[in-house]
Amino acid sequence: MKINNKKLIDGYKRLIDISRDLASTLELDPLLNRIIYAARDITESQAASILLYDFTARELYFQVATNMDPMMRGLAIPMDSIAGWILTNKQAVRIADVSKDTRHFKKVSKTLSVDTHSLIGVPLIVKDKVIGVLEVINKAEGEFDQSDEDLLTVIGAQAAVAIENTRLFQQSDLIAEFVHELRTPLASLSTATYLLLRPEISHEQSQQITSNIHSETLRLNALASAFLDLARLESGRVQFQKSSFKLQPLFEECATTMRSKADETQITIELDVPATMPDVVGDRDKIKQVLLNLISNGIKYNRPNGKVVVSAGVDEKTWFMSVSDTGYGIPEEAIPNLFQKFYRVKGMETKVGGTGLGLSICKGIIQGHGGQITVKSKIQVGTIFTAVIPRK
Repeated sequence: MKINNKKLIDGYKRLIDISRDLASTLELDPLLNRIIYAARDITESQAASILLYDFTARELYFQVATNMDPMMRGLAIPMDSIAGWILTNKQAVRIADVSKDTRHFKKVSKTLSVDTHSLIGVPLIVKDKVIGVLEVINKAEGEFDQSDEDLLTVIGAQAAVAIENTRLFQQSDLIAEFVHELRTPLASLSTATYLLLRPEISHEQSQQITSNIHSETLRLNALASAFLDLARLESGRVQFQKSSFKLQPLFEECATTMRSKADETQITIELDVPATMPDVVGDRDKIKQVLLNLISNGIKYNRPNGKVVVSAGVDEKTWFMSVSDTGYGIPEEAIPNLFQKFYRVKGMETKVGGTGLGLSICKGIIQGHGGQITVKSKIQVGTIFTAVIPRK
């Protein structure tokens, strides 16, 4: 097929701008979105997607696509599919009619909400290691040609380096923060074990130190679990299990779980779900994780004899849930940092235990549903967290 030289030259000019754009961020999700939209536009295709390879699980999975339901992120793709072939053979593929190719994974059409007719896929290679596949589907006019494949290959080469650099940066940044957070409980455990070995320690003192060791061990376990949850969310490796469910029973489960903790400081938990509230769609277990975290915070940062209200509502396009408390409130200057990893409000670190990861995990789960979580607070009045999720 004859190569359209003018199209190729125009495309390479755009690639220069794209390369600058890709170098401007070290956050994975914004980077991947820039790549797929650039790939879609430069090849004049209907949709584009990136699949990444998990070397531990040995699975290829959808990470992002221009028209993919956010909850489908993490969907595993068979290695005998077209994308699997590209990954295994480290070669680009251009197919005019995928219906005639036995490797075509038909579930992709449901995932991307569009029927696939034609396709180009290129491997994402860094230092001879294939980290994933970049695909575009359905040429807007005519058929994909060699110039489309060449342009996508160049984007793929740039994208692979950018993705790997971003992953390494995020990984080193997260590990550095995690190690920093480990120092305090480890120092406490080291001191406690040293004191237990002292012969002059009384039985009462020994029991107190043992209790401290137990508390710090629980804290380390919670920190490790939260860290793993966050690492999976940030890598996009969490696959959401979508189902339709009622909020009222879920709210009651969460309230029952947290009631004993609330009773310690005479805090009441109230539920406010409209009787006409329709079923919602989402990952029930993940939504429960968000609710438990927010209710727990509402109890911990509340005042004695206070109240936590868990409510929900719905409109034509979205449904929401909120958790409000009658606590001391959050300083205005702290609110922009609340969802950052390991962030603790100044002055509360020693008063209330926690990992500093809960709200980051909540944000990741809600964003994984295509929604947003926000917070409003007023000193000496209380705080309300609200998650808004599309009804799609």
